[in-house]
Amino acid sequence: MEKIIGRREEMQLLQQALLSKEAGLVAVYGRRRVGKTFLIHSFFKEHLAFELTGMYEGSLKAQLQQFSKSIQTATGSALTFAPPDNWINAFHALEQYLSAKNKKKKWVIFLDEFPWLDTRKSGFLPAFEHFWNAWASRQHNVLVIICGSAASWMIRNIVNNKGGLHNRITQKIRLLPFTLAETETYLKSRGVQLDQYQALQVYMAFGGIPQYLKSVHKGDSATQAIEKACFTKDGILTGEFNNLYNSLFEKADSHIKVVRALAATGKGLTRQEIIEVCGLSSGGRATLMLEELEESGFIRSAVPYEKAMKDAIYRLIDEYSLFYLKFMDKTRSSGKDIWIKLSAGASYKTWSGMAFEAVCMKHTAQIKKALGIEGIQTTESAWRYVPGKGAAGAQIDLLIDRADRCINICEIKYYSAEYAIDKSYAVELQRKLDVFKEKTKTKKILFVTMITTYGIKENIYSAGLVQKSLSMDVLFA
Repeated sequence: MEKIIGRREEMQLLQQALLSKEAGLVAVYGRRRVGKTFLIHSFFKEHLAFELTGMYEGSLKAQLQQFSKSIQTATGSALTFAPPDNWINAFHALEQYLSAKNKKKKWVIFLDEFPWLDTRKSGFLPAFEHFWNAWASRQHNVLVIICGSAASWMIRNIVNNKGGLHNRITQKIRLLPFTLAETETYLKSRGVQLDQYQALQVYMAFGGIPQYLKSVHKGDSATQAIEKACFTKDGILTGEFNNLYNSLFEKADSHIKVVRALAATGKGLTRQEIIEVCGLSSGGRATLMLEELEESGFIRSAVPYEKAMKDAIYRLIDEYSLFYLKFMDKTRSSGKDIWIKLSAGASYKTWSGMAFEAVCMKHTAQIKKALGIEGIQTTESAWRYVPGKGAAGAQIDLLIDRADRCINICEIKYYSAEYAIDKSYAVELQRKLDVFKEKTKTKKILFVTMITTYGIKENIYSAGLVQKSLSMDVLFA
């Protein structure tokens, strides 16, 4: 089996659960293909006593048949077990099987795609709650891992459960995509040798999703990898978009509307703007939907500098969604070298700027470390000023507000070489600083920080304006 890449914090939590002298109920959730099942299999391979994987849209009868097969596999019996007629009897059978196991060893029960087991009128969740509360929670050598991709179900029924599982979860783990550093390590572990610029290009299209990154093969350039995965009839990502959202969210049409609206704007939208653009009701459903998208890692909200929570700006930060909606959604091109042609067009510049900003926002810890301020308390956000008619507005990509009375005003630019600040951009940047000072009345020191792929070219315009220049290598730290 492949070596586990990254996941240090998650493995520490799993190790604590394994070594605990009490029973454990661990909920692991995260988007499809992020590596949840692989992590559990790899980490607990010597401790797995029973494993059951839910069937997407499977009937109660089909799920119980799968349970019967799983019991047969776990016991190593050559005889077929008759499927139980309900989940109460299924969990009773599981109790009997586990009761015979060695009490001196910790045993793991792994219920994968947990939400899919809870089919309509199946009684699965109440039966599981009773199994945990009445039996499993009292077994010091039992560790139950429940895992699911359907974020809305996991958040509502497990993380925020108000019934039989309320406060019963002993550990919650939200598995996020790889960072750039983990992506680089993962690709190298598979023999893929790309420099950081090309690894960044792959990341901007695929994100840090292990299953997507598996489509990058030895000897492929970033361009070739993107072409094969996204623009060939059998590419792994050609039909992924709708499958992704529909597998994660109930009634995913509204979630997709929000994602499309955010993809259409680089500046982000407030909750009220999202409601208006997408034609949503302004009740709790909209709030829940935004929470689900954010909890799943597709969007990120940030409260602008000195603003209230109601003014939070939401931005799409999922790389694959950005890429799909920009290039794949309406592309009807066929033949070879589609991506080479698309990446030479004007839309590439718009997308690459938005995608690189999204990557930087996910790597603020690395940016802070490069700035030497990792030990200082900070708040990261964007900022924008929307003026009246006829006046010019201003927007800051990333603002790092520091407890030492300084603010890093970060400008993020994706470019294939050193970025040269010219006179017009210098004037625009200075105007942006002036507007920020005027509108916020801040007394803090402002440090202009450029975050670019290859750094900036020193010239008369950068010398007196830019205090710090960071290149993409800091994001790989």
